[in-house]
Amino acid sequence: MSDTKNAHGFFGRLLDIDLSKKTSRVVEFGEADARKYFLGSGLAAKLLYYDFQNDMDPLDPAAPLLFISGLFTGGNLPGTSKLSVCAKSPLTGIWNEATVGGHWPAEFRKTGFDGMILTGRAPEPTLLHITKNGAEFQSAAALAGKDAYEAGALLKEKFSGRAKIAVIGPAGEQRVPIASIMFDPPISRVAARAGIGAVMGAKMLKAIVAEGDPSIQLEVARPGEYKAELKADIEEIRKNTVGLTNFGTSGGVEAVEKYGDLPIKNWQLGSWPDGAKKVCGQAMQPLMLDKHYSCYACPIRCGKIYKNEKLGLYGHGPEYETIGMLGANCLNDDPEAIAESNEWCNRYGMDTISAGAIIAFAIEAYERGIITQKDTGGLALGWNGASVVALTHKIGRQQDIGKTLGLGVKRAAEKLGHNASELAVHTKGLEYPAHDPRGHVGMALSYATACRGACHLEGLTYFLDRGIPAADFGYTTPPNPHLSSDKPPIVVNMQNYLSVFNPLGMCKFLFIGRVGPKKIARWLELVCGWDATMEEVMQTGERLFNLKRMYNVKLGVSRKDDVLPPRLYAEAKPDGSAKDVLPDLGNMLYKYYQLRNWTKDGIPEKEKLAELGIN
Repeated sequence: MSDTKNAHGFFGRLLDIDLSKKTSRVVEFGEADARKYFLGSGLAAKLLYYDFQNDMDPLDPAAPLLFISGLFTGGNLPGTSKLSVCAKSPLTGIWNEATVGGHWPAEFRKTGFDGMILTGRAPEPTLLHITKNGAEFQSAAALAGKDAYEAGALLKEKFSGRAKIAVIGPAGEQRVPIASIMFDPPISRVAARAGIGAVMGAKMLKAIVAEGDPSIQLEVARPGEYKAELKADIEEIRKNTVGLTNFGTSGGVEAVEKYGDLPIKNWQLGSWPDGAKKVCGQAMQPLMLDKHYSCYACPIRCGKIYKNEKLGLYGHGPEYETIGMLGANCLNDDPEAIAESNEWCNRYGMDTISAGAIIAFAIEAYERGIITQKDTGGLALGWNGASVVALTHKIGRQQDIGKTLGLGVKRAAEKLGHNASELAVHTKGLEYPAHDPRGHVGMALSYATACRGACHLEGLTYFLDRGIPAADFGYTTPPNPHLSSDKPPIVVNMQNYLSVFNPLGMCKFLFIGRVGPKKIARWLELVCGWDATMEEVMQTGERLFNLKRMYNVKLGVSRKDDVLPPRLYAEAKPDGSAKDVLPDLGNMLYKYYQLRNWTKDGIPEKEKLAELGIN
């Protein structure tokens, strides 16, 4: 191992925990790995690709679950609070990284560890207490079966005020493939997507409490310059993200609808202006806002805590994705029903994006007679808030049709048959988030090739379409959102750039804050002392994107999987600003593979892998 004593910006220490044996040990890594992969999902990809078999079932005791903080996490750089939770997905069977912010990642970093590798399966429901002394194993039998809010409240009573809590709800315990991990409920941040909570549940791990030591600090290479530049960086980010500060992501619902980007009625309709007006943040906040919330060291303060005494709700309010999927996609314009379903998803520990996709799928399947009242336990389904809340409970409690729906739209459709797959909107088994690739055709290519399936966060090309510049790349004028021919190089650049965000612990909203790869290179210089450049940052992103692709290639992923669901490539929107637009995925994919130096089957060429240091 390389010497880590003089390293800046990281500790070089991971906890390797065997839950079956109740043992832990410290594993070290050096500066060479930190610079080549960064931390977070970058280092996780390196470990999963080189050090573990990838052909095992994700819920097998031997299957690894990795919690690794971003390289910048726990310092004072603005908007750098993220930690990646990585594993083979039980929903998709391929690569998954679920990323979380808030305060848990920074508290974990103050234990003096950069991450954890979890293997094995505990003999009983278990709690891990992580401190500077390592991992302590405790029984969590008293928490078994309790929802995330209930379990979180009990743990807050047990531990000190600075302790931060990660916990799964009943969905994770029952290994539901859309289960998530909740952090510090009810003021919740979530590692949500692709069933990461089910992997934790399969290990009989109910909760992880991080309790750091305030005396433990990451060393910064150039502290004087670092402090001097932070003030200007923070002001620039704050100026460019004021909309998120005021309303969070939910403030964009109406604008997204106008772009033809909002999923409506299981992706069947093109416009919904009256509904969008009822459920946007500007309408919901006066009804339920309790206070604003900020992640660690973040000037944006985009989190919104909602309170509804009538319904007994208190916790993190619905984000844009939640409103898009549990609202518009279900034709549900009832703000209270959206807030109620959001809270119960959080309590059960379920991904609201997948839940909304599955519920919309179920309502349409019911309309078509594929699902009947016999399946639903007598529940009549319709495009309304009552059905959304009722199905949330069915899935969370694994009752009636909820057992099938909890498998995700791909497997649920396969199980139901009768052409149900025509209604299932997913790529590689992951349900689509609330951004329509017919409204922004660059997203079609990004979705088709994203490493974890239908992920909007791996490319974010719709940011450019809406006028958010990326000056370091020369993108200062918005592209035509409906034109396919110019999108392949844009998608490649954006995927490479976004691929360093999770490894560095950076929030995606720093893109809106105008933080580009040149600024990232400067931060690496200040924090780690590396003579970094924009080119190195971008090559690292390209390396990590290709490494994750190769992880998937080992699992059989190729061009056959880089597809859109039928509804999004063969059915144009009937109205709205994206009326009659369909992405030309075939031509985009052909050019994309050439730019990536991948084969026509979507496999990275040996020369490209050698160039990137992947073997």
